[in-house]
Amino acid sequence: MSVSHPLLVSAQDGAIPIRFVQAGGVLDDAARRWGDRHGFEGKPGQLLVVPDADGEIGQVVVGAGATFDPMSVRGLSARLPGGLYRLEVAAQDAELATLAFLLGAYVFDRYKARPDRTPVRLVALDGVDVAEISRIAAACALAREMVDTPAADMGPLQIETIAREIAESAGAEITVTTGDALLEDNYPAVHAVGRAAAPHRAPRLIEIGWKLDRTDLPLIALVGKGVVFDTGGLDLKPAAGMRNMKKDMGGAAHALALGRLVMQADLPVRLVVIVAAVENAVSADAFRPGDILNSRKGLTIEIGNTDAEGRLILADALTRAGEHQPDLTLDFATLTGAARIALGPELPPLYTDDEALAAGLLAAAGQVRDPLWRMPLWPGYRGALDAEIADLRNDPAGWAQAGSVTAALFLQKFAPTTGAWAHMDIFAWNPRARPGYPEGGEAQALRACYAMLRARYVD
Repeated sequence: MSVSHPLLVSAQDGAIPIRFVQAGGVLDDAARRWGDRHGFEGKPGQLLVVPDADGEIGQVVVGAGATFDPMSVRGLSARLPGGLYRLEVAAQDAELATLAFLLGAYVFDRYKARPDRTPVRLVALDGVDVAEISRIAAACALAREMVDTPAADMGPLQIETIAREIAESAGAEITVTTGDALLEDNYPAVHAVGRAAAPHRAPRLIEIGWKLDRTDLPLIALVGKGVVFDTGGLDLKPAAGMRNMKKDMGGAAHALALGRLVMQADLPVRLVVIVAAVENAVSADAFRPGDILNSRKGLTIEIGNTDAEGRLILADALTRAGEHQPDLTLDFATLTGAARIALGPELPPLYTDDEALAAGLLAAAGQVRDPLWRMPLWPGYRGALDAEIADLRNDPAGWAQAGSVTAALFLQKFAPTTGAWAHMDIFAWNPRARPGYPEGGEAQALRACYAMLRARYVD
């Protein structure tokens, strides 16, 4: 499917050059004199707008430090005056630098009027696959928009609506199981977590299937956690912990965005996208600490903490993915605060016991500058999931301490066994604003996973 981005144009007439200069690099006379006057030294992030003889913008010079990082282009859109620009970068950096520019141009303005501003547009350089870059930028924007949208406007029904639009545009099949039908169709954990919500925000299991009749193609399953708002349930979060819980559906947003990207690019795979969309609300019918929940796999789960709900809905979703016998399963979830304690907000942990998949994901992450850090599925902590009166517990015993690791071990018990599986414990959020990275929703691991899929099945 051909896609083009409104900020990319082919015409070069009048385009202002953007040059990247390393510390101590050579500048032309006009830029050097102007740079000396304004203290430009080529440090990373320094930006120098150099006027021409008529007082218009003649060129833009950007400090690159010791080496040029194509992702540094991400911060330019927010810092440049409106107009048409042309990146002057090496051919091998052109695609990633162009994509970085588009990622940095994202603005969430659904609820706030912005002053009219001449857009900052970019010339599409020769050799750049405009359709591919536009698809990737649009996928990241979709994930970020879904995360940024408040829970009142991004409930289970709205996630279903987005999924239906994605499926319809790709000619894919979609099925949705909602409310008490979840019990009839054997999704008891999804039902238990979401049953306390208002009727119009009933829980649901959303499944998209694409090219499933092409049995000659490998089958990929994408699974996402879609908790549209997490109060913590009866184990209520404090106000500070609840403030940004609209983003707890970030895993669902990533699974849907990546699924759309795979279908738009027409990758040679079969695809299943499974999203469990619920609100972890508080009501007289909320599930309780001490309850024993059934799961689709047949394992019983003792509830020690109702705020560890994401792994419960993923248990049913991963089990359903396994019934398709996928060759590869990727799941995305804003699962634990422990992941942030271990690695912070910008570096999502990756869990897999498949060495080839780990190597492929980490190589892709480095190639496209979408970082991941592999964490261990440490078997010594499996005992922390043992329960006295059920098959396992949702709140691992405190002696294990490693909350992100034990959450991944919990999911591993339900992950498909027919192929490789990887779990990404993403944050899906920028906690601090800076050029190209506004505070709010962020796409994490999405580009790395897509690049890995292309490397595995296309390139």
